[in-house]
Amino acid sequence: MNKFCLIQAFKVTIPVLFGYLAIGIPFGLMLVSAGYPWWLAPVMSILMYAGAGQYMAVSLFAAGANLSVTAITMLLLNIRHIVYGLSLITPFKNTGRWKPYLIFALTDETYALMTSCPLPKGVDSPSFYGAIALLDHLYWIIGSLIGALAGTLIPFSFEGVDFALTALFAVLLTDQVKKSKDWIPPLIGISVTILAIILVPSDYVLLAALAAGVAILMLIKRPFTSQESP
Repeated sequence: MNKFCLIQAFKVTIPVLFGYLAIGIPFGLMLVSAGYPWWLAPVMSILMYAGAGQYMAVSLFAAGANLSVTAITMLLLNIRHIVYGLSLITPFKNTGRWKPYLIFALTDETYALMTSCPLPKGVDSPSFYGAIALLDHLYWIIGSLIGALAGTLIPFSFEGVDFALTALFAVLLTDQVKKSKDWIPPLIGISVTILAIILVPSDYVLLAALAAGVAILMLIKRPFTSQESP
């Protein structure tokens, strides 16, 4: 990785920078307000790096949940990453020493950038993917650290902060649709999510929506793929 590669990666990760600061700071504040020391925020962000999972973990531990319940909850919350990983088997195949870290650092936002941003000229894919993952990780660590330190010094209201993550997803989705010109996946995602909210118990909405969305995409995309094949 060189300076040019880092600059190109920084350009495409700017939306994630602002998004991760916006949601990382409240995480640090919440951690401190739950009675945990400030240094636990950057430690969790370095070793766990799970975004919404970190929010959930703090809430579960504060409520006295045991490790087995926490582990199952984390699995259900992050099960979508299985699909992410399957779709990146080929792109990650020749990433060499970067591969273990790329797998660990694969968040929703990092996945969106890796699958939508074209590779800059003169930059190899392992270094570019690694720079994106590393910068995004750094943004999250900084945000959580700022929030934790601020939480030890000043009081803070959490009202409205929970929308930051939703806003970040909306920005990334809009950018992907504009580049791909394909409205089918987001429309399917919206539709199955609405149906899951109506028909499925709240604890299983994410899992049901993800399973239904993937199944529908596999069914409708297969004919197009076979038609395009020589």
